[in-house]
Amino acid sequence: MSGKFGSGSVEHMKTATRRALTGPVLLLVALLLAAAGAMAPQARAAGGLDDAAAALKKGPVYVDPRASGQLSAAQADSLAKKIKDADKPVFVAVLPRTADFPPQTLLKDLRTKVGISGVYAVALGDGFNAGADPRVMSHASVQNLVGSVKRSGYPTVSARLNSFVDSADQSAGGQAPSSWGGSGGSGLGTGTAIGLGVLIVVGGGGAYALARRSRKRRAEAERAALEDLRVVVDEDITAFGEELDRLDFHPAEPGADDAMRADYTRALDSYEGAKSAMAAARHPGEVQAVTQALEDGRFSLATLAARRTGEPLPERRLPCFFDPRHGPSVVDATWAPAGGAQRTVPVCAADKSRLDDGREPLARTVRTESGDRPYWDAGPAYGPWAGGYFGGGLLPGLLVGTLLGNVMMSSDAYGADFGGGVDGGDFSGSDFDPNGFGGGFGDGGGFGDGGGFGDGGGFGGGDGGF
Repeated sequence: MSGKFGSGSVEHMKTATRRALTGPVLLLVALLLAAAGAMAPQARAAGGLDDAAAALKKGPVYVDPRASGQLSAAQADSLAKKIKDADKPVFVAVLPRTADFPPQTLLKDLRTKVGISGVYAVALGDGFNAGADPRVMSHASVQNLVGSVKRSGYPTVSARLNSFVDSADQSAGGQAPSSWGGSGGSGLGTGTAIGLGVLIVVGGGGAYALARRSRKRRAEAERAALEDLRVVVDEDITAFGEELDRLDFHPAEPGADDAMRADYTRALDSYEGAKSAMAAARHPGEVQAVTQALEDGRFSLATLAARRTGEPLPERRLPCFFDPRHGPSVVDATWAPAGGAQRTVPVCAADKSRLDDGREPLARTVRTESGDRPYWDAGPAYGPWAGGYFGGGLLPGLLVGTLLGNVMMSSDAYGADFGGGVDGGDFSGSDFDPNGFGGGFGDGGGFGDGGGFGDGGGFGGGDGGF
């Protein structure tokens, strides 16, 4: 080589360059190996509940080594890929029936140790059960899905789990946890893992940005839903205030006793409590407290009216299904929504008379984009509003076959648990509703023994959660 630089200078430059690059290259290699290790097959560990929970924090499928004959590594990887591609917080564990996994508390304990809101499905020996955070999937939806899988008589654990996951991926709310590291199976090849590792090194903030955008969109949707609810709830509060204004009662009037004054005070407190709760509401689920206060207040007025006339005190009943502003129901009646099956609903005396005469009841309507509709056909935002009046546990049964009922049975519906909470895939630790993770696994769990869901599901005889 001729010119300005001689051969000695060139060799010196090459040596210096190699030394300058050694540090960054080693660092990059270390990062890539770490990324590859994190994405290696995640469904094998020493066994035990702690190991299962640790594995599920890193990927959607865990197979205890002692249960490897139930689900092969290839089947586990395929199932994990399906879940991650759907981007849903669905967790699957295949476990042996041993003392490490107490059947009656297994779901609850596993959810506690993983600490992430989601849907949890467990194959325990020949048994099967599942649970979910109510915000991710309603209790009724999980119950129906478990029963459907059991009654289908699938011959293998793989078939049962794939059937459950196929439906759960469609119904579950929320997103896969960021700790899973994106879509794909649990057994990526080294080359693929290194390639993804490069992407992680180069654009490590991408997943976080996507998660932030998703939460921002949800927050905006919830704010809009709350404003729609505010219109309806303000109408309810105003209607109850007008009832109080029309009430011909004074605490000091002749004949008034302490019981009457207590009823009147409770009604006033309910009115003020409803106004305060609505003013403070920041999430659609918080509206439940408002309508529950109004329901309490109306029952206090009904009790006061009975005391003043000397009639028997009213039984504590749900408000009129067709319009809670009608006050407490007096009887149950048979009714069917348009195109739906008949069901028994609580009704006031006026609506019972209308039904007996073959007329339509006076339904509470709300404004929608397609015009005024009965609240049960107005969309998911009205779930918390109705839940305060009728109670979250009873409401889905009353609303089966309606738009609101269908949404509540299959998704979170702005907090199907009527209380906010974390989204699917978010970390909540041990702060979750344990009622969504009850039930045991019984003998055989309904697989291979002809067990069915209607007889307790083979999970401890229907002991609570399922």
